[in-house]
Amino acid sequence: MANAAGASEEELPRASSADEEVVEEEQVGTVNERLLDYHGILRYLCIGWRLRLVENDLFNQDWRSRSRSAILRYVFLKWTFCLFIGCVAGAIGFFNNLAVENIAGLKFVAVSNLMLANKYWTAFAVFAGSNLALLMFATVITAFVSTAAGGSGIPEVKAYLNGVDAPDIFSLRTLAVKIVGLITAVSSSLHVGKAGPMVHIGACIGAIVGQGGSRKYGMNWRWLRYFKNDRDRRDLVTCGAAAGIAAAFRAPVGGVLFALDHCVHGSLRCYMSNFICFLDIEGSLAKTLDFFFNPFRSFKKIFISCYRWRSALLWRAFFTTAVVAVTLRALVDVCERGNCGLFGKGGLIMYDVTADNITYHLADLPPVILLGGIGGILGSLYNFLMLKVLHIFSQVNEKGCTYKLLLAATVSIFTSCCLFGLPWLAPCSPCVKADCPSIGRSGSFSNFQCLPNQYNDLASLFFNTNDDTIRKLFSNGSNDDFHKSSIMVSFITSYVLGIISYGVAAPFGLFVPVILTGATYGRVIGMLMGSNTSLDHGLFAVLGAASFLGGTMRMTVSVCVIILELTNNLLLLPLVMLVLLISKSVADSFNPNIYDLILKLKGLPYLEDHVEPYMRQLTVSDVVAGPLRTFNGVEKVGSIVHILKTTGHHAFPVIDEPPFSSPPVLYGLILRGHLLSLLRKKYFQPTCSLAGSNHASKKFVADDFAKRGSGKQDSIDNIELTAEEMEMFIDLHPFINTSPYTVVETMSLAKALLLFREVGLRHLLIVPKSANRAPVVGILTRHDFMPEHILGLHPYLTKSRWKRLRFRTSIFTKFFRAPSI
Repeated sequence: MANAAGASEEELPRASSADEEVVEEEQVGTVNERLLDYHGILRYLCIGWRLRLVENDLFNQDWRSRSRSAILRYVFLKWTFCLFIGCVAGAIGFFNNLAVENIAGLKFVAVSNLMLANKYWTAFAVFAGSNLALLMFATVITAFVSTAAGGSGIPEVKAYLNGVDAPDIFSLRTLAVKIVGLITAVSSSLHVGKAGPMVHIGACIGAIVGQGGSRKYGMNWRWLRYFKNDRDRRDLVTCGAAAGIAAAFRAPVGGVLFALDHCVHGSLRCYMSNFICFLDIEGSLAKTLDFFFNPFRSFKKIFISCYRWRSALLWRAFFTTAVVAVTLRALVDVCERGNCGLFGKGGLIMYDVTADNITYHLADLPPVILLGGIGGILGSLYNFLMLKVLHIFSQVNEKGCTYKLLLAATVSIFTSCCLFGLPWLAPCSPCVKADCPSIGRSGSFSNFQCLPNQYNDLASLFFNTNDDTIRKLFSNGSNDDFHKSSIMVSFITSYVLGIISYGVAAPFGLFVPVILTGATYGRVIGMLMGSNTSLDHGLFAVLGAASFLGGTMRMTVSVCVIILELTNNLLLLPLVMLVLLISKSVADSFNPNIYDLILKLKGLPYLEDHVEPYMRQLTVSDVVAGPLRTFNGVEKVGSIVHILKTTGHHAFPVIDEPPFSSPPVLYGLILRGHLLSLLRKKYFQPTCSLAGSNHASKKFVADDFAKRGSGKQDSIDNIELTAEEMEMFIDLHPFINTSPYTVVETMSLAKALLLFREVGLRHLLIVPKSANRAPVVGILTRHDFMPEHILGLHPYLTKSRWKRLRFRTSIFTKFFRAPSI
């Protein structure tokens, strides 16, 4: 019979799959429910990566029965899927650039022609109207078709690879809305970018490929069933995320690093120390040369020493990003023949704008250090203000689709007024370059209201896509192209518009706005330094972008490599590393990175890499909140149905009692989805006896218990049983995971968290220290490690709760501190 014991998760109303842990938003604790609807994601699923292949008799027989050709086919398909992901991600990245450049280009050409004809009010109407129409279209399809497509998607991908699966984030509908909405939103002159959503798009491609086919569309071939597990799906999502960054920046190594730096468990401190030691200038010159000429082998040594990445996954991720780079190169070559309309060399395909020879001296280091320090302060303030704005915008968005549209329209009109109105304050400058002014050509300067052969430098920054504006700011030898006042106005405008734009319910990202804001800030510092430094203003813009990225997103090594691949200049490495380390260290003293703040805002139970010191004061038994549920090895059907209907637990310990075992003994763990499969197939027997694994293998195959895709899932309410069947029994032994992870009840909570996170578990059983007690004390899940849950059970720990080092004494610091949610 059933006893009191079981997992602490509650069932998602839509029903559970065979290999997913179903959780509801109330498990987050004190997080306000209305904040979780920021982009319409209210519920989530928790996934364990290490328990992805359940170790029971049925699965073991299935694996043993596979032939050598089946194993080779499985390996071949994994590499084929990586090739497919790389090709599709590269093609989508290119298509996005092509569409944005042409749609935005046509808009700017029409506005410029009206400006030349002195029809200023008509030009503003066309500019603001087209921006409004484009953004409203993106918001409408996001609000009514797929709310999961809103935002950049990086927090959701990061949470998924941490073990949390929000509903519909990787569905085909989300992918379609993400692509179309991204193009229209970025073309609307909103201060947003397309790099972040490319991570989500790549992850969607990987998840769709890795869901093992679809019964709905008739794609249920036998060879696809090998991929119906969490491990392979997670690997393909990781490769897709890396491919997304590679497609956005044409940075294959940077893409692998980004997926590792932002999406995978590990010790960043260990990674950074190994990376710096590997490139130590006091070490061997051969090591440094080996890093540049053999980057994959060098990164592999660093990664595997700190991160729990399998070597095969690292190879496949790097292969996927390499395919992306080749695909982009082939497609860009086609456009260079003039077959892509207004699309030219603009966009984030490759900046390649800095000088071939960059020289700097010891006297140039103080401005660089200052640049990194100020970047950290500005980045932490950026995070603080954005979180405040998202908090307010979420309250507006939760009121319904009408309010989402009104908010999007308000932001669009305000943005259009700023971009069209502020250039009137800028002075006109004589044009001495060949591309100034020009209409209909990517990257040209803008004439705006100026006389012929003159240009408006502020309009040249505003009346371009964000990608082309960054190219201008990064350009070498352009110290005299912009006035100091124009760069200051551009910096303030970019800073403000970047904060208020992200709260709109449409698909776009933060990466490009942060790069653009950092580039203008770097130019400002370069202009203020004047003749006190020999560094070019374009180089200051590159370093400013790196410092602002470090101050907001706190990415270090991945940003460093992405910047190097963007600019195609390895000589920037020491300076970029310096500003990144300084900006991240300064910003960490104020608040967490922006993606962690958004994760907390959405209520996703993300497990941090560090252990809170107060966890060392508790044991695992101190945080178990029952009741749990257990089953006997041979259980009555009615008891199983009753527990499944009255609880939402995902996993249940199975205990053998007399007559099958003289003392009660823990036999293993069985999943809710497996119980549903047994009930649906009516695997019953009339007496309470052992049926044996041979009998189970004749009636079931491993595919009956495989992980379902994104379609309709099973529910206990959909299974109909007669009164006679409710009195029958089920032998659970062949379907039980007989080797679950267990810990003794006296183990510290901190040590258990390390095991739970590093191994990637969904459930951790607690067993008693003495033998004369029940064989199971409790079961730990992700929810039990959340600070809200722990501090709710033990409020006295609140006073001793450890937080990262923060400056708290001054009013200035209190203003920067992240608000409580």
